[in-house]
Amino acid sequence: MTRDRAFLVAIGAVTLGLAVLTGLIVAVAYAGQGDTLPPPARTGPVGGPTAAATVGRAQGQSGVVADPYRPDDAWLARTSAATSIPVRALSAYARAHLQVAAEQPDCKVAWNTIAALGGIESAHGSIHGSVLGTDGYPRPAIRGPALDGGAFGSVHDTDGGSLDGDTRWDRAVGPLQFIPSTWETWAADANGDGIADPNQIDDAALAAGRYLCHSGELDSPEAWRQAVFSYNHSDAYVADIAQLANTYAERAH
Repeated sequence: MTRDRAFLVAIGAVTLGLAVLTGLIVAVAYAGQGDTLPPPARTGPVGGPTAAATVGRAQGQSGVVADPYRPDDAWLARTSAATSIPVRALSAYARAHLQVAAEQPDCKVAWNTIAALGGIESAHGSIHGSVLGTDGYPRPAIRGPALDGGAFGSVHDTDGGSLDGDTRWDRAVGPLQFIPSTWETWAADANGDGIADPNQIDDAALAAGRYLCHSGELDSPEAWRQAVFSYNHSDAYVADIAQLANTYAERAH
């Protein structure tokens, strides 16, 4: 893919700020397939989700409750079919896109970059035989390896095992693979149930979108590369995320 074509196609590039281990969402050694570093793309409207006008939920006799972040059902069906992203996961990524766009319009985080992260990190909540339920929870729960300083970074327990079940070392948690110390800072409740849970894909996708925007707006391929590299310190990882984000954008167009 040429530089210009890639730059125009892969919407959804955003920036990450912290490059120290305790500030990362994911702290793993990546062993993916990418061996090049294709340029990422400018954010833009290509293939972007649209919001449904209302949630079909009666509120007594007063009608329905407006939900500006609910993705349009037709867009979800069409884009899921085109990209092979399960509708439940795609809904979370698109909702995060819409909400962060409303909160931080200069950031321009888009669904396909978040989707690429979800695809690489957990196969959209289905890694190791997990099944993503209609409630947005993968079962069994997704846990990364212990960050014990072996093949991965060393992060001693920060949550008493409450999120990751490990009282000695931290582990990345959920479909977007937050480590507990990062979740403590960026926890989000996207589904409105009163609980911010990294295991729940709506919450995790929104938190990831906000965290990706922490360093400000993305305005160049170099900024996008730096952002994804901060997410996981591997050029191969950056290449794979760019390729997958490009693929999703092309198919959704």
